Amino acid sequence: MRKPKITIIGGGTGIPVILNSLRHEEADITAIVTVADDGGSSGALRNALQLTPPGDLRNVLVAMSDMPKFYEEIFQYRFEQSDGALAGHPLGNLIIAGISEMQGSTYNAMRILSKFFHVTGKIYPSSEKALTLHAIFQDGCEVVGESQIAKHKGMIDRVYVTNTYDQEIPKASRKVVEEIMESDMVVLGPGSLFTSILPNLVIPEIGEALCQTKAQVAYVCNIMTQYGETERFTDADHVRVLNRHLGERFIDTVLVNIEKVPKDYMDRNQFDEYLVQVEHDFAGLKKEVPKVVSANFLRLENGGAFHNGDSVTEELLNLIRVQQ
Repeated sequence: MRKPKITIIGGGTGIPVILNSLRHEEADITAIVTVADDGGSSGALRNALQLTPPGDLRNVLVAMSDMPKFYEEIFQYRFEQSDGALAGHPLGNLIIAGISEMQGSTYNAMRILSKFFHVTGKIYPSSEKALTLHAIFQDGCEVVGESQIAKHKGMIDRVYVTNTYDQEIPKASRKVVEEIMESDMVVLGPGSLFTSILPNLVIPEIGEALCQTKAQVAYVCNIMTQYGETERFTDADHVRVLNRHLGERFIDTVLVNIEKVPKDYMDRNQFDEYLVQVEHDFAGLKKEVPKVVSANFLRLENGGAFHNGDSVTEELLNLIRVQQ
């Protein structure tokens, strides 16, 4: 039988959890990764070289590679804060940035690195140019830059992206639209709603492809609300925002975790951006999506609440089998 073709869209630390589990299954995997990060090492490198930020791509590359643990530790090594101009930069970010400059684009760099690290599947930046994320808040204030959004108090109404270094309309990377249109399933998230998932979807070509594709579109809802983004959000609120940004109910299935995070479990020093567990609104979800899958998708580790990649992957593959 033909391998199911699954495309994962997002960024941050969310989608690598799913990709790492999915690469062990019989599936044709594509990752489409946000390029709107303007903070930390990624922001510094993109400003210096005017290239797409490498951080989210680095994490996805590691998740989809069979590189030995020692190679991963080298690739993920972050220079000490006392290391001058290199302070805070992961070695992998420097490698991606260097090859991107050498090859003329991050798109080409990821093709080379995918072969070098024996990646299972394909990795594409959502755009071949760095993007700037804009957030319009309900109070009418506009905040520019992903790293600045959480600093503004208030509720976000909508987001959009612009090319950072020219006035052209943001465009999807080569192959991205084709991958979405040819997929059996497109998975959104998990990840920060406004800063990891939507920066990809509001690229016009990607949004249009998601509304037109015959693939089943699944959204993996976050477990925790996020400071400065989704405070007091229910699971239905997350889906409502996604549908509203694309102007139609394009999501077919939403996966929600129903396992409780133990009280006082979260390490607030390490995970200070996450607030409380996302509350459920199943009546609201039924108005937004045809199908809701609720199960125990929770993994507790090192004082944080994460998705269990194996459990999510198993459910996604079950959804594809039913569809076939």
